[in-house]
Amino acid sequence: MNTAWLSRWWWRHWSQRGPVAATLYPLSLVYAGLAEYNRMRLEEIRRNTRLPLKAVIVVGNLTVGGSGKTPMTDWLARRLTEAGYRPGIVSRGYGRRGEAGQAVHPDSDPAEVGDEPVLLARRTRLPVQVDRDRVRGARALADRGADVVIADDGMQHHRLPRDLTVLMVDGRRGLGNGLCLPAGPLREPKAARARADFVVRTGGEAGVDEIPMHLVPASRLRRVDGSDETMRPRLLGGQEVHAVAGIADPERFFSMLEQRGIYVIRHPFPDHHRFRARDLAFDDDLPVLMTEKDAVKCRSFAQSRHWYWPVAASLPATFEPALLQRLRTSIRLRHLG
Repeated sequence: MNTAWLSRWWWRHWSQRGPVAATLYPLSLVYAGLAEYNRMRLEEIRRNTRLPLKAVIVVGNLTVGGSGKTPMTDWLARRLTEAGYRPGIVSRGYGRRGEAGQAVHPDSDPAEVGDEPVLLARRTRLPVQVDRDRVRGARALADRGADVVIADDGMQHHRLPRDLTVLMVDGRRGLGNGLCLPAGPLREPKAARARADFVVRTGGEAGVDEIPMHLVPASRLRRVDGSDETMRPRLLGGQEVHAVAGIADPERFFSMLEQRGIYVIRHPFPDHHRFRARDLAFDDDLPVLMTEKDAVKCRSFAQSRHWYWPVAASLPATFEPALLQRLRTSIRLRHLG
C-alpha cells in the first residue's frame, strides 16, 4: 500500500470524531493512560538528572507528523548564537541506522544520521548530535563546547531536563480531533499544551495565546547536487514542473509552488522517505523541485535539473526578546537554586 496515501487517509479521519475515531476510542484511552504513566515515571527520574549546561530548550509537538520544528530549531540556533550563547542541537535522527549516539556534520550520510540533523548541520554549522537517549546526546554536546542545547522533537523525551519548551502546532491541521493515537493524531493528551512556555502556530491564524510563524521561501532556488548555481523562482512561472515532497504535509509544498504561478505535477512520498535515483526518473526534461529536507538525501545522484527551495522561519519581532528574557530568568533561577 502507498504509505503517503495511507497517511492522508489517517489525517482525514483524525480531523473529525467520526466512526473510525469512535471505533478506536477505547485504544486511544489506553494509549493516553500509558503515555501519562510514562511521563510521570520519567519526570521523577528527571528531577535527579543534572546536565553541565546553562539551559535546555525543547522544541516539539503533540501530533504525529511535521509542524515546523526544524525551521524553528534553525531560527533558535541563529538567535542564540547572536545573543552570545554557544548552542548545540540534539535529535533522535528519525529513520537512521543504529541507535548509538553520533556527531553530525554537514557532509554526514542522511541514511546514517537522519535527514533533518544533516539539514541543521549544513544550515547552522553548529554542533549537532543524534542519539535516541537525548540526555546522553546533550552531555555529548556539552563536551563539544555547547552551553545551551536545543532538543529538536524532544517534548515526549520526558527524562530530558528542560528550561523552556516551545510547542509547535501545524496551522492547517491543528491538534486534529484532540484524541490520542490511534483514534486521533496526539502523541500525548492535549493537556500537555499547558506545559509549554510558548505555543507557535505554523501558518494559519494564530490564537490569542499563540505566536504566528510563517515559512518564507528564499529568493532563489538552489541546485540539489551542491553546485553554486541558483535560479530565480519567477523563471518557472507559467511552466510545468515535477514537485517531489517526502514530508509530513506534501500539500504545503505543492501549494507554495502553485501560489507562485508554477504548474505542479505532484509526487508525494512518505515523511522521511529514503529517496533513490529511480524516484526522480521522469520521462521528460521538466525541472524537478523538492524541499531542502528531501534534497539532502538526493545530493549523491542529483542531476542538473533537480532544484530545492529553501524556506526560513519568520516570527514577530516581539518573540525574540520575550524568549531570551525567559531564558535568562531560567538560567538565573537555576544558578540561585
